[in-house]
Amino acid sequence: MNIEKTNLDGVLVIEPKVFPDSRGFFIETFNSERYSEIGLNEPFVQDNYSHSCKGTLRGLHYQLKNPQGKLVYVIKGEIFDVAVDIRKSSPTFGKWFGTTLSDKNHKQIFVPKGFAHGFLVLSEEADVIYKCTDLYTPGDEYGILWSDPKIGIEWNFEKPLLSEKDAISPLLKDATNNLFK
Repeated sequence: MNIEKTNLDGVLVIEPKVFPDSRGFFIETFNSERYSEIGLNEPFVQDNYSHSCKGTLRGLHYQLKNPQGKLVYVIKGEIFDVAVDIRKSSPTFGKWFGTTLSDKNHKQIFVPKGFAHGFLVLSEEADVIYKCTDLYTPGDEYGILWSDPKIGIEWNFEKPLLSEKDAISPLLKDATNNLFK
């Protein structure tokens, strides 16, 4: 595996080894021993699968009482995946990191607890898998507005397809009671 540390402490881009042959390829998408060696020791307890069409933007989401670390990868298509530091005591509070994940580059991103997460679908369709370190908890869902000018994420997409919830998420400055310390 190739591991790339990012400008946000704990956010990692992971390139698993790909074994191509004349039939296609094989990738080990997760191995607890190998991932433990790079510091991902917490067990993953839930897998999520998302299918979306081009221009869909999901996020920026997080849970507060039951925070989730997420290991995200794409099995079909291409997305721009983003993590935003929402830990008030962090020197990188309000900063973001984004990377392209696709079925061609096979990259993964690990987004630790304390970060909001979202992605934009760049291809006609995308199938996204993410492993979570805690279970989804109804009522513990929070969001930050995807287009918050203070954060300044460079989505390079004018009018994404949004859920009603994502369209009215608060700005970071208005979510101060619902952030990590």
